[in-house]
Amino acid sequence: MKEHWTSLASLMGVLAFLTSILHTLFPPELRLVFLGLIRRLTRNFLSSYSYFDITEIDGVSTNELYSAVQLYLSKSAAISAGCGTRLSLTRQVNSSAFTYTLSNNDRVDDWFQGKPVVWEHVVVPRQNGGSFSWRPLPDEKRGFTLRIRKKDRAALLPKYLDHIMETAAEIRRRSQDRLLYTNTRGGGMDPRGHPWESVPFKHPSTFDTLAMDPTRKEEIMADLCAFANGKLFYEKAGRAWKRGYLLYGPPGTGKSSMIAAMANFLRYDVYDLELTEVHTNSELRKLLMKTTSKSIIVIEDIDCSLNLSNRNPARKKPMPLNEPPVPEMRSNAVGMDDALTKSITLSGLLNFTDGLWSCCGNERIFVFTTNHIEKLDPALLRSGRMDMHIFMSYCSFPALKILMRNYLGIEEHEFDNGILSDLEEAIGKAEITPADVSEILIKNRCLEKCEAVIKSLEALKCRANKSKVIGNVAVKTKGLEEGEEEEEQEKRALESPKEAKGTMVGCIGKEEKEE
Repeated sequence: MKEHWTSLASLMGVLAFLTSILHTLFPPELRLVFLGLIRRLTRNFLSSYSYFDITEIDGVSTNELYSAVQLYLSKSAAISAGCGTRLSLTRQVNSSAFTYTLSNNDRVDDWFQGKPVVWEHVVVPRQNGGSFSWRPLPDEKRGFTLRIRKKDRAALLPKYLDHIMETAAEIRRRSQDRLLYTNTRGGGMDPRGHPWESVPFKHPSTFDTLAMDPTRKEEIMADLCAFANGKLFYEKAGRAWKRGYLLYGPPGTGKSSMIAAMANFLRYDVYDLELTEVHTNSELRKLLMKTTSKSIIVIEDIDCSLNLSNRNPARKKPMPLNEPPVPEMRSNAVGMDDALTKSITLSGLLNFTDGLWSCCGNERIFVFTTNHIEKLDPALLRSGRMDMHIFMSYCSFPALKILMRNYLGIEEHEFDNGILSDLEEAIGKAEITPADVSEILIKNRCLEKCEAVIKSLEALKCRANKSKVIGNVAVKTKGLEEGEEEEEQEKRALESPKEAKGTMVGCIGKEEKEE
């Protein structure tokens, strides 16, 4: 037994001697390279997996793929992570949702097309080598390591990374607050060099609260869903992925609320384009180029913004053939040309909505609003520019029930049948906009439900009687005008024979006198 211990001690001494020689002959840097080479050879020849490192910082810029992987794993990490996996909670800037991320040096399993992959979050301290950098680097090196079986590498890697990028973009879009943009005054740029200024979009309107016929709302929502999910269809059909809507009707019928409901339904940003601040067609194209995909571009009151009734306004009157040409003053001609070139034309607006420049982005919706559709040029109304025309009418009975639910908290089953019939009759005769109905309900919202309904019914009946009186006056006025016109025509008819007879007598007398 003593001999065994003596042999073991001798062996330990030899190992210590060899270790000291290795440390003396081979510096630490060389040993690290040697160990890394052994590890790499082991992975390449002995392991059945392929490893891919995705670092947080690529050189001096942030690696976009690292952020995408972080968001992608937040979708499945909370579900697929095991009991021993630690997760970190984060919330991005301008985000309304929390995301899960892997903690340091932890891992999670994922599946894609039925094949397993493993993600590991690697965090190691950064070694200060004394190198100079224009950008201060964090104290830790962060990255993800992806492990895939070698036989699945060729089939998974390109598709899997594309899937990660698309999923991360969708998560980022749905978690961040939407923005409302407007073009800067006078076509200038903000401090970052962008022609759009933005504020958070907080409009609460939704299709559930929108005062509109439910059947019509279902049609609009189905059309929006078909557009948002129609990427493959538009590519196959060879069309630009965009759609145009025209909202028209009297003021106060909910056109702006409809736009907000569309933005909240699709979770798109809104670009409110003020045409009076745009001076030329080139500025209009630049504004279009600076809009993002998944957005709604709105031009409200298109009939009042600019005079777009003529496609090619006449610059000069036609000159008579017999008159000599009049010499033109150069200063006036130049001034006229400048005035025409420094303005938006109908053709420029048409190219904005349906020309080549309108295809510089995907998944965008153009919305025009007007109170007088008859004033618009027919070129604006054709399909491809305005694909869907939505008439925003006066408040109907289904819309009234929605407004009473929103403002008074009364559901349809809580109404008495007699009250319902009276409300339906009153709202049909009143010809009142949803905005006016909302004002009536706001005044009565602090009353008891029954009293509020009765007061609202009285107000609607009063409005219906007023509309009836106004209608009768209009009919009488029209009748008087028609009667006066008929009387004037009869008077002219009676006077015409006398004039003709006098003329004839005069002619006869003149002939007799000559004879």
